[in-house]
Amino acid sequence: MKYLTLFWVLLAGFSLSGCNTTHGFGQDVEATGDGIQHAAEETEEELEEAFD
Repeated sequence: MKYLTLFWVLLAGFSLSGCNTTHGFGQDVEATGDGIQHAAEETEEELEEAFD
């Protein structure tokens, strides 16, 4: 019985930490996308200025 309880406690702990890790990864991906979008917008503006 003790091993079964330990198993469920560990499983719950790993599940919760996995959710936090996934959430953090999602934030990192979003920040990367924002950075790429910002760089693309700056490049577009520079190209427009160069050809005007």
